[in-house]
Amino acid sequence: MNDTQTQPSAVSRRQFLTTSALVGGCAALAASCRRADDLSARAASGELSPDEFYELAQAENILYTTCMNCNTGCGIKAKIVDGVMIKVDGNPYSPWTMTPHLRYHHSPADPEIAKLDGAICPKGQAGIQTLYDPYRIRRVLKRTGRRGEGKWTSIPFEQAIAEVVEGGRLFADVPGEEAREVEGLAGICALRDPGVMALLRADAGKITAGEMTVTEFRQKHRNHLDKLIDPDHPDLGPRNNQLVFNWGRMKAGRSQFVQRFISDSFGTVNRIGHTTVCQGSLYFACRAMSEQYVNGQWTGGRKFYWQADLKNAEFVIFVGSNAFEGGYGPPLRTPKITNGLTERRFKFAVVDPRMGKLGGMAWKWLPAKPASETGLALALIRWIIENRRYDQAYLSAANKAAADAVGEPNWSNSSWLVKMEADGPGDLLRVGDLPAETRPEGDPDRFVVLREGRIQAVDANDPINPVVGDLLVDTTLGGIPVKSSLQLLYESACEHSLAGWAEICGIRVRDIVDLAREFTSHGKKASADIHRGVSQHTNGYLATAAWMSLNLLIGNIGWKGGMIEASTYNATGTGSGQPFPVNNLHPGKLGPFGIPIIRDRVEYEKSTLFNGYPSRRPWYPIADSIYQEVIPSAGDGYPYTIKALILYMGAPNYALPAGNELNAILSDTAKIPLFIANDITIGATSAYADYIFPDGTFYERWEFHGSHGSVAQKVQPVRTPVVTPLVDTCTVFGEEMPITLESMMMAMAEKMGLSGFGPDGFGGGMPLTHPDHYYLKMVANVAADGTPVPDADAREEEVFRKSRRHLAGHTFEEKRWKESVGEEWWKKVIYVLNRGGRYQDYPDTYRGELLTNAYARLINLYCEKTARFRNSMTGQRYDGIARHYPVLDSLGRELADTESDYPLLLSTYRQSVQTKTRTNSAYWLLAVTPENAILMNRLTARASGLKTGDEVVIESATNPDGVWDLGGLGKRRVAGKIKVVEGMRPGVVTFSLGFGQWGNGATDMRVDGDLLRRDDRRGRGINANAVMRVDPFLKNTALSDPIGASVSFYDTRVRLRKLG
Repeated sequence: MNDTQTQPSAVSRRQFLTTSALVGGCAALAASCRRADDLSARAASGELSPDEFYELAQAENILYTTCMNCNTGCGIKAKIVDGVMIKVDGNPYSPWTMTPHLRYHHSPADPEIAKLDGAICPKGQAGIQTLYDPYRIRRVLKRTGRRGEGKWTSIPFEQAIAEVVEGGRLFADVPGEEAREVEGLAGICALRDPGVMALLRADAGKITAGEMTVTEFRQKHRNHLDKLIDPDHPDLGPRNNQLVFNWGRMKAGRSQFVQRFISDSFGTVNRIGHTTVCQGSLYFACRAMSEQYVNGQWTGGRKFYWQADLKNAEFVIFVGSNAFEGGYGPPLRTPKITNGLTERRFKFAVVDPRMGKLGGMAWKWLPAKPASETGLALALIRWIIENRRYDQAYLSAANKAAADAVGEPNWSNSSWLVKMEADGPGDLLRVGDLPAETRPEGDPDRFVVLREGRIQAVDANDPINPVVGDLLVDTTLGGIPVKSSLQLLYESACEHSLAGWAEICGIRVRDIVDLAREFTSHGKKASADIHRGVSQHTNGYLATAAWMSLNLLIGNIGWKGGMIEASTYNATGTGSGQPFPVNNLHPGKLGPFGIPIIRDRVEYEKSTLFNGYPSRRPWYPIADSIYQEVIPSAGDGYPYTIKALILYMGAPNYALPAGNELNAILSDTAKIPLFIANDITIGATSAYADYIFPDGTFYERWEFHGSHGSVAQKVQPVRTPVVTPLVDTCTVFGEEMPITLESMMMAMAEKMGLSGFGPDGFGGGMPLTHPDHYYLKMVANVAADGTPVPDADAREEEVFRKSRRHLAGHTFEEKRWKESVGEEWWKKVIYVLNRGGRYQDYPDTYRGELLTNAYARLINLYCEKTARFRNSMTGQRYDGIARHYPVLDSLGRELADTESDYPLLLSTYRQSVQTKTRTNSAYWLLAVTPENAILMNRLTARASGLKTGDEVVIESATNPDGVWDLGGLGKRRVAGKIKVVEGMRPGVVTFSLGFGQWGNGATDMRVDGDLLRRDDRRGRGINANAVMRVDPFLKNTALSDPIGASVSFYDTRVRLRKLG
């Protein structure tokens, strides 16, 4: 740590207290922060006095909630003294933090239960410093300089709402913007009549279906054409769509609240998440595999993925999955792995160019080349099929009845026949496709298998009549060439020999064979557990399909020791017996329509914009939440221009590969005329906003975190306020509340007179005038799901009240809370909140050798729905089966970046002490790891003339100078220090995410005329995303997967230039 860095104790009160717009500038809050810092530090080091320790072990000083310092969402206990959160530990009711976890019936009012703590990771412990970060904003900030210039003034909440809603010359005092008129949200919300919206939506759908011409539409709706973005392209939708809401991390509860305002009240289709920066292709490949054929169409695919049951697995292949430091759950997964190694016959292999902590304990570490993961999976598949090591009984079961007959919880379409067309595999064969003389009896829309040469019709969901099919079929039926799904997979695997695959992967044939043999030696208790190292490639969807197909070969999904699907208690009220269907309780709901700005889940060919190939930018018919497309699409004005962007809890210019390309667009008021951010600090992207509205941290708000495939139990963690939010308050609909995301949206709705909010917001006289009215209803739904939870007894009610005695009335008022759910559900709500959510008991996790919550539907080895779509850039059909491709650009071309010019491959990884942009404020974490490094193998370092400690700049073909161009915030080099290690594949360099920041206090800012000095510790280290390969055709976006839409983190060639 150098002498120029600012220490927390050295940050003078003068530096922070010149403005009360920040948490550090409020004397009372600063005093709380100092007490929290002192007690928290002593609690962490075991130095609390007996009296202080006793306070932290009392039930009345504990609140149960859910962490969000990463997306794992561990259950936590917040220990509070005098209204200040002092310490964080794991919630023992939560399976994330303890195995087996505490039985749900145990009362948190029991003094012995209050003393019981679960385990959480360093980020969870350090969340206190996120809460009490002195750089947090308390009031609305409005820029006073050019975008990204770092000049702000605090303004009243009511003024900010009026300005963003009404618009006008909002920046007349900023040079160059004196005459710029900004259209407010009220003007953008052009279409507000639900009836008209429904008529326009229906007829725009007819245009897409070819049942109405644009001319006919224009004539019929001539009185409403002014409400459309472009009357010549009605399918773009109304002008309402020119508001885009984009988020970086948001969970259920807030997600539904945002949907209520953005989509159902305001009427825009552009409510867009961040999925593709995390592991989008993993989600969307599994969604495709889980699609169900109902009433003649594929539907019901789940946005999810399977993970291994590590508690009972005997063998696991971890592929691009850093389970000890990321991958949804070090507190949950690490003990299962280490206990398995020491207490039973568990072993595992790691496929990753970096060994890391996980690889260091593996049976085999296979440092395959980045972008070869599909090839390795296909090599394993080839060996397994050729050696008949697959589960024939499982794969042959073609429908539910057949699966039931052999004791399987689910079934696949491995034996179903696929029609071969000129450009490859096409639709699945239907009974109606066959000539009458060969056609089996039954519905002509049923699928077809062969069984010992006999054609059989398949109803996938038939529970009575079992159908079993042959697996490897290549024949002609009724003049139609067909192949079975498994045959197609085998042929894909046979595109190379094992030696050829080994060369592509950069590993030995012997290791491939050993891995395949071991994988098939444990029955159902083996798994391939994959994460973003597989999905974040230009071939990420098909790579995911390959590894999930490997799991299908041994039929491990839904089995103890096999693969898990997450299972959650329903919070939205759509289930039987649940009291509050919150999405439906919305009188006057608009129901938006149109093509999203990111062109997701829409077919290019059916749009009025179709003009041959390539399209101007990619369309993604099976993906959604395409993070890397939001701002570049706005920049290009395709498929239309936008007028306002609201960004919540996101930092796309920091988190995305080639994120530096976004800064020029963010800075351009012509391309994004109004930019509103909701953030807890001046962040990496909110630094470019026009307005920043403050928000509560995850300790100060409501959410329903859901689950992950690594959790075998049915759960619903509830995030609830445990301290009074450290932000100013406002008055909306006559009620005082903290300034947060919810109050911002509610105030906008009130100002514009939008539906779904106010004294009759839920209809029938039910008010939605405070966020509590919404979220308490969702807690009641969780309590009611399935068998309702018991009522809280008198002791629990007393603890519930006492543990919230420090909360201000605008955050907790028992009368308001109780009225939100009614007498019938109130004590059940208390029961759930007292435990931090609802958790299935550990003994109920399994039924014999099956998971209680086993996936129990069709699984598609061949994805017909996917294969029916075409790449909008090339016109080529999507592959419906796993297949290996090299790294390609958006036009399907291999890149020209040569190994001689750029000899190294760039990769990333995760350390357990940072989470992208959210944790650089945690000094406890920075004390453990002050900065990251560029890891490289000893042989690579020697060939490059580098050693540990050397500082280098990383350069690439699309960033040859290795520079972050931050616009008004200046430029900085993509530079870091070398660390030479043995556990890296030669020719690959890597860095961990979360360092090298310019937001959250890492850059000087001016607020209310005073200098807010940076803390240099917050910006140390390197973020090399800026050098990641820009797509040569799109020019402002990184390489991406054309099917699953994942943005590429692992496909860039680079060189290193030594400094000094």
